[in-house]
Amino acid sequence: MAGSTRTEHDLLGDHEVPADVYYGVHTVRACENFPISGVPISRHRDLVIALASVKQAAAEANRELGLLDGEIAAAIVAACTEIRGGALHDQFVVDEIQGGAGTSTNMNANEVIANRALELLGHDRGTYRVVHPLEHVNLGQSTNDVYPTAVKVALGMACRSLEHALRGLVEHCSAKAVEFADMLKLGRTQLQDAVPMTLGQEFGAFAVTIGEDADRLGEAMALIAEINLGGTAIGTGLNTHPEYAALVCSRLRAITGLPLTTAGNLVEATSDVGAFVQLSGVTKRTAVKLSKICNDLRLLSSGPRAGFGEINLPAVQAGSSIMPGKVNPVIPEMVNQVAFEVIGNDLTVTMAAEAGQLQLNAFEPIIARALLSSLTHLTAAVNVLGRRCVEGITANAERMHNAVLQSASIATALNPVLGYEAATALVAEAIATGASIPELVRRSALVDEAVLARMLSPENLCRPNDFPA
Repeated sequence: MAGSTRTEHDLLGDHEVPADVYYGVHTVRACENFPISGVPISRHRDLVIALASVKQAAAEANRELGLLDGEIAAAIVAACTEIRGGALHDQFVVDEIQGGAGTSTNMNANEVIANRALELLGHDRGTYRVVHPLEHVNLGQSTNDVYPTAVKVALGMACRSLEHALRGLVEHCSAKAVEFADMLKLGRTQLQDAVPMTLGQEFGAFAVTIGEDADRLGEAMALIAEINLGGTAIGTGLNTHPEYAALVCSRLRAITGLPLTTAGNLVEATSDVGAFVQLSGVTKRTAVKLSKICNDLRLLSSGPRAGFGEINLPAVQAGSSIMPGKVNPVIPEMVNQVAFEVIGNDLTVTMAAEAGQLQLNAFEPIIARALLSSLTHLTAAVNVLGRRCVEGITANAERMHNAVLQSASIATALNPVLGYEAATALVAEAIATGASIPELVRRSALVDEAVLARMLSPENLCRPNDFPA
């Protein structure tokens, strides 16, 4: 180990630690054991903040119960407050993929907080006889209640961000629904011409479906608000004060602003990861539906001349290194790819949840990685989709209107007067001759002109109406 070092000791013996770092021997060993993804836990900002929040809540609860010296508790709280504010995140260096059910992450947090607390008390890093990572920072705790609690806190924060992003996208789509309210176009089923609608109705439907997903996300957030902090190793609460679980939850709720509650059965809560599975499923649902919407945007904007060409997506970058003037739907394509990642992450969560054994699921680190990545990436994708795509969409109203007039599918509106068989014959003739439905109806004098005009009006074509007399 190059450079100045300090010597630390654990159950395996002595090990050198860089003198200028805040982490210690347990973290160093974890880095040696798990050079897997190359992504440190510090990449997940919410998780680092959540870890500091849990440690702060524990220190405050233990101080109030008379189990932790006031001066030491104050230093731990101060260190945690700094970390929650963004300090020392670069010291959270263990890989996001790790064995040990999150022990490496918990140890990393304990050591960083202890060494910063030592500094605040005027001592050198590594002077653990004064503030010890396990005796003081980890007092009354186990990885098995700290780690899942921190993950749930981090997910709660990440869910809030995604819900806010989804609500913003709803507003963008709703604004377009108003802007395009009177623009007639063809609806399509199975990529074939269907009955007319307005472009406003299409964007209004986008807004509703996105809003529904934001609501479902809120419901999933309620499930992850139940924590097992205070259960220690397997949920029996060994080595904790009888009042600790309720008190530490209260402190953590105040620190995070999340509606956290202590699980009614801590043994069950320590082994069960069903809330993660539920949240992953809701996140996947959201991703799938957003991807479908982006598929629609790509189809509706295809062309610009040889495709649907009904809408224009904002041009945000050149689309080809060889074809001059080509512009691609890169924002929707990005959202599609994030959705594919989320769908894959959901399978990872499913398999990891199923693999748990007896009183603990050892695979929560990969669950945390999958869920935090899904929520973070999806939030960013939704924000970009709203700001750099949907907000700037314009419509080709004349092209859409002409397509409606030329479409044989508007014969459906004549069913109440002509009947299905006669309308079908009109469609067949229109397709064979290239004539429009209104033109054929006028030639055959099947319907009075005033009735025809009323039946083919945008109001009748796009909204429920009484049968014309």
